[in-house]
Amino acid sequence: MISVTDSQKIGMGLTGFGVFFLFFGMILFFDKALLAIGNILFVVGLSFVIGLERTFRFFFQRHKAKATGFFLGGVVVVLIGWPITGVILEIYGFFLLFRGFFPVAVGFIRRVPILGSLLNLPGIKGVVDRVGESNSMV
Repeated sequence: MISVTDSQKIGMGLTGFGVFFLFFGMILFFDKALLAIGNILFVVGLSFVIGLERTFRFFFQRHKAKATGFFLGGVVVVLIGWPITGVILEIYGFFLLFRGFFPVAVGFIRRVPILGSLLNLPGIKGVVDRVGESNSMV
């Protein structure tokens, strides 16, 4: 069994609240305040879950500089007050940052009984196959 420390539990809660506020902010027509709170909670929660040093090393690797710039730049743009532009920048940066994890996530979801059969539907299968391909981080 995996042991989870108290700070990791707090981090998972903060990250969950951050995702909730981001989602709720987008539903409410890109509300600046909710998106800003969601961004801050997500980044702080992520650093609680994996630790400050590992978070810093993850975001500030040389080959991830472009992705980090778009993601953190989007957070700053949302905090400044341009929520739609900021969210677009964040989404692009998020996909660049975490594209190495997508094949693992797709492989896991394909093994889940109901979700795996949904991923094999004709219209969805092609998109999922492209997302599930291994990409180099160059």
